Amino acid sequence: MNIIVLFPKAEDAGNVRSLLVRHGFQVSAVCTTGAQALTQANALDDGILVCGYKYPDMIYSELRAALPSHFEMLLVASQRVLGECYDPSLMCVAMPIKVRELLNTLDLMGEQIARRKKRLRLKPKVRSEEEKKILWEAKHLLMERNHMSEEEAHRYIQKCSMDSGTNLIETAQMVLSIMNF
Repeated sequence: MNIIVLFPKAEDAGNVRSLLVRHGFQVSAVCTTGAQALTQANALDDGILVCGYKYPDMIYSELRAALPSHFEMLLVASQRVLGECYDPSLMCVAMPIKVRELLNTLDLMGEQIARRKKRLRLKPKVRSEEEKKILWEAKHLLMERNHMSEEEAHRYIQKCSMDSGTNLIETAQMVLSIMNF
């Protein structure tokens, strides 16, 4: 799990980074401005941004709006600021930081990210009309020339795809090019 730490004071950011590293978390970047944090977040696949509420170039709500969808935000702020925060999807930890509360919240957010990634992996890929056409033509050619059922032709293309390490559409294109020469 990638963690970016953002606080306007470099000393505060360094202290939070040290705390997280001591407890087994991997901190990918330490930033002092929202722009730096956005640059880092866009360069990473997913993760959590642990941050205060105000930076030299923006406040947390502006950063939240610009943050990539694959990144979560953990806001660390005073009770007064948290009371004014109306975003139910935003995770928050009150100042002064209680170490256990911070670590447990990060663990929970990490589990949510892992579940989301697993759901996306298990979700069937949506194919374009062109890809569907290529796959159908390859199956149709196998059915016609090798007297296979559609299911057998599909399984054959799947197996070749897995054996060769290519995706299903690339394999279907190879079948078409080989059998149409």
